[in-house]
Amino acid sequence: MTMTKDKALEELFLAQTPHFTDSDRFMASLTKRLDAVEYLKQYQERTIRRYKMMMVAAFVVGIISGGVAIAFVLSTPIQVPLVSFQVQTGFLLWLSENSRLIATAGLSLLMSFGLISIVSNVQDILQMRTRLEAS
Repeated sequence: MTMTKDKALEELFLAQTPHFTDSDRFMASLTKRLDAVEYLKQYQERTIRRYKMMMVAAFVVGIISGGVAIAFVLSTPIQVPLVSFQVQTGFLLWLSENSRLIATAGLSLLMSFGLISIVSNVQDILQMRTRLEAS
């Protein structure tokens, strides 16, 4: 069945005889299309370069701001909570007493999430670059 389809397609292509009457117009159209493809490749390369620079900037800003925030949390006196709700019992008192630990854990989780997302984005950019180079 597939053999007959392949044979039919081959006969169809062999039966077509294209006529090239205006080679100048064909070459102009071909050149225009090749220029468009080159423009798109350059645009993709610029976009990938810009993404890389943005990822590096986000990484540096994240590391610096996370380090400063953790240094601030750890540099305050241990006896002084980061937040105070002026209550004597309940969940808010526990939250006030453990605010330093909660803030440090939250900042660490936020930095970890940021690093994971940056690594994921860098991998996506590298995949875009390999696809661009392959085409």
